[in-house]
Amino acid sequence: MNRTSFRKLLAPSVAVLALSLSLAACGGGNSADEASADTGGSEASGDYADLSGELAIGGASSQESAQNAWMVGFGEVAPGVTVSYDPVGSGGGRENFISGAYPMAGSDSYLDDEEGELSGATETCGAEPIEIPNYISPIAVIYNLEGVDELNLSPETLAGIFAGDITTWDDEAIVADNPNADLPSEDITPVHRSDESGTTGNFTNYLSQVAGDVWTAGEVETWPTEAGGEGGKGTSGVVQVVTDAPNTIGYADASQAGGLGQASIGVGEEFVAPSPEAAAKIFEVSPRVDEGSDVNYAHELDYQTEESGVYPIVLTSYLLACQTYDDEATAANVKGYISYILSDEGQEIGSTEAGSAPLPDEVREQAQAVVDEISAG
Repeated sequence: MNRTSFRKLLAPSVAVLALSLSLAACGGGNSADEASADTGGSEASGDYADLSGELAIGGASSQESAQNAWMVGFGEVAPGVTVSYDPVGSGGGRENFISGAYPMAGSDSYLDDEEGELSGATETCGAEPIEIPNYISPIAVIYNLEGVDELNLSPETLAGIFAGDITTWDDEAIVADNPNADLPSEDITPVHRSDESGTTGNFTNYLSQVAGDVWTAGEVETWPTEAGGEGGKGTSGVVQVVTDAPNTIGYADASQAGGLGQASIGVGEEFVAPSPEAAAKIFEVSPRVDEGSDVNYAHELDYQTEESGVYPIVLTSYLLACQTYDDEATAANVKGYISYILSDEGQEIGSTEAGSAPLPDEVREQAQAVVDEISAG
């Protein structure tokens, strides 16, 4: 299963607004006639003001910056609905969606029926749940290394560091990737997520696919104890540990990496730096998970691609929703909020304020067609 998904959030005035609302901002959806956002070229518009109520959702912490931006922007066009997003983590988001506690959720992985997730969500929703990408961002390999402004890492070297096999910064493998860098003779402290995390799932999935002989723990959302290293809770926790401690290296959604160094990763014959544009390119070489589904638009990302210009360690986050809801208000609010996120305006806000890559037009159009069918049953 594939588990995927640069600036700090917003200008100061907007950040203050988001904080003062405790991550709840005014937002909502459009009416049945207007819920279909014109993702092909128009700005988000429509009769959002007709809606009212609350939409309490949550999930992947990697989406937090983007969700804050979307909530603030959506609140300007839909003041009648209060949207809140609780960054409880990808696993927590899926659990709350499957239990019915969240009418929609953000997740860094699609639903997996090996753990009964897909069947559980189908039972809750009364039909196959909607799974659509809403957020693409590089998982940056962040580091704190004095005097090293640029760092290249091949897949095997990266895997060796996090597996605990490469323990010093002047190891011959790192030197080989960086022949002109002044690498210190200091111990490496790898930093990982201490909580269950879709970002960890995506990162370890990458390692297992590109360097499975080095990273032998496989794809996991909970960091394996045998790999060692230091833990930080949530994306912000990892970033804080790396920021505070010299000679550290970690992984985090690039939108929350701040001013830390970000390594370029070996792809084919080149090293590619993380950027929204390079992350979005992976969609061009990656198939859908279930081509036969009308509502599941999750992608099986091709981490082993050698396509030029593709940054391969990518977080693709998804929105999970039901096709039908018990009441009109919930259905309309979910439909409207997702439509706003998929709109040109929503995608632009996510890109400029949270560093995510805009979804390809084809993906947005397919996702919007699914969202258009959300209704009250």
